[in-house]
Amino acid sequence: MITRQRPAAWVIALLAALTAGLVTAGPAAAAEDDDEPAQPSPKVELVLDVSGSMRARDIDGKSRMAAAKQAFNEVLDATPDEVALGIRTLGANYRGDDRKTGCKDTELLYPVEQLDKAGRTDAKTAVATLAPTGWTPIGPTLLKAADDLTDDEAERSRRIVLISDGEDTCQPLDPCVVARDIAAKGIHLTIDTLGLVPDAKTRDQLSCIAEATGGTYTSIRHTDELSGRVKQLVDRAADPVVTPVEAKGAAQCTDAPKLESGLYTDREKFGEHRWYRVEVPAGKELRASVSVGADRAVNQDYGVLLRAETPNGRELVRGQESGDGRTDVISTGLRYPTPEADDEDDETASETVCLRVSNSFSAPASVKTAPGLPVELAVDLVDSSDEASDVAFFGLGHGWWLLGLLVLVGFLAGVVWGWLSRWRFAVWRTN
Repeated sequence: MITRQRPAAWVIALLAALTAGLVTAGPAAAAEDDDEPAQPSPKVELVLDVSGSMRARDIDGKSRMAAAKQAFNEVLDATPDEVALGIRTLGANYRGDDRKTGCKDTELLYPVEQLDKAGRTDAKTAVATLAPTGWTPIGPTLLKAADDLTDDEAERSRRIVLISDGEDTCQPLDPCVVARDIAAKGIHLTIDTLGLVPDAKTRDQLSCIAEATGGTYTSIRHTDELSGRVKQLVDRAADPVVTPVEAKGAAQCTDAPKLESGLYTDREKFGEHRWYRVEVPAGKELRASVSVGADRAVNQDYGVLLRAETPNGRELVRGQESGDGRTDVISTGLRYPTPEADDEDDETASETVCLRVSNSFSAPASVKTAPGLPVELAVDLVDSSDEASDVAFFGLGHGWWLLGLLVLVGFLAGVVWGWLSRWRFAVWRTN
C-alpha cells in the first residue's frame, strides 16, 4: 500500500515545485527589467501659520492650532520613508507690534530630511511646543521655504504645503508675486495651499499662490479634512514630476486647441462644456483622463463627463463619474483605439478626435463661482497592440508566455495523473 502511494506523492511534489518556480519567475524577471537609475528623494516642506488668529476655536470645537497639531502628528506617522520632510513656521515667535520685525518671523522648525522613528518623534515634539503668537508673513516665508528645498538635483520633486487661516500681513511683498517668481525659477516646486475656515480674501490669496505654481487650493473646516489632504499631498510628492501645460478649452470642437501627449490644466465654469482636439495616428490608441477639483463648497449630486466625439458630434466613447459626498477631486477616463493603416500610403493618416469635458457642479448661493473649477487633462497616445503594461496575471508576471506555460503544465499534470490512475487500477486488478 505504501509503495503504490509513493509515485503519486512524488508527482504532486514535482508539480508543486514547478508551479512555485513559475510564480517566483515572473516577479524575478520583472525585477531584472527594473534597472532604471533611482530618482532623487522627493522633498516636502509643511509651512504652518502660527499667527495669533490660530487661537480661534471653530474647528470641531477646538482651536485651529490644536487641529493643526493633531493633523501634523497623523501626517508625520504616515509620511513615506523615501520622502524628505521638513516643517517651517510663520508668526510663531514675535509677539510685538513692530511690523518690520514681525515680517521676519519665520523659522525652520524641523530640517528637511528623511524620517526615521527618532525623527518622527523629534518633529512631533517640535510641533507640540507651538503656540499662536504673531504676524502672518506668508511672502517672506515662501521665499525661505523655497531656499530650504533648493539643491543641485534638477529632477527632484519639491512641494510646499502652506496651511494658513488669514491673509499675508506683510504687503507690499505680495505672496502671489512671490509664488510666480518661484515658479519662474524652474526648480520643479509646487505650492499647495490649505485655508482654515477661510474668508473670501484669504481664499482668493491662497488660490492665487497655488495657481501660480500649478498647485491646488483646499478649504478646510474639519480636522479630518486637514490631515487627509496633507497626507494626499505628501504622498503625491513621490510621484514623477510632470509640469502641466495651460490649455484653454473652446466652446466647440472646430475652435478647440490641438493637444499632444502630455498633461494640461484649464479652468471650467460650473455646468460648462469645453472642447479639445487630438490627432490620433492610425494604429494608435488614445488614452485620456480628466480630473475636476472642487476647490470650494459645492452642492451635493455632481458629476464629470469625458466624451470622445467625431468633429461632426458623433460619440465614439465616454467616461463618466458622479458623486454626492464630500470630495476634493472627481476623475474619469476613456480609451479609443484607431485601426491600423491598410497600406503604406495610409501610414501617416490620422483621425481627429474631439474631447469634450463637462461637469454638473453647482454651488450654494453664498459661494462665488468665478474663477471656474480647476481642470487637469491627461492625454497619451500608445500603440493599440501594446497591452503588456495592462496585463498582470494574478501577480505572477506580465505577458502571454506565462499563461501558455501554465496551460502546458496543467495539460501535462492531467496526462500524468491519468497515467497514474490507470496504473493503480491495473495493480489493483492484478491483486
